[in-house]
Amino acid sequence: MGPELIALFYVTAVGFVCAGILASLYQVMARKPAGFRVSINSWPGIFASIFICTFAGPFIIMRNAVRGRRIEHRPIGWLFGSSAIASVWSACSGVFLLNVFSVAANAMS
Repeated sequence: MGPELIALFYVTAVGFVCAGILASLYQVMARKPAGFRVSINSWPGIFASIFICTFAGPFIIMRNAVRGRRIEHRPIGWLFGSSAIASVWSACSGVFLLNVFSVAANAMS
């Protein structure tokens, strides 16, 4: 396993963990699970909804996919497809978040 593949697994894990943390924080504060809905009550609500959908998206996709498989008995291909989409999305957000963390760490030192 080359270093590029290890880095890919790492950024994917970072993206998915951050998605899970953000979705869990949203659920604690809003007392409802995060979803792909945008609040149109106010401009801050719109921006907060877009932020949550963007960074908690992989967790929302996987939660819905597992629920669909267990409760609605969707085909296994549905779960694999959802996993692939969530993995790519997690990798992209993981790269972005690690870059943001790196810039923040360099700015503080």
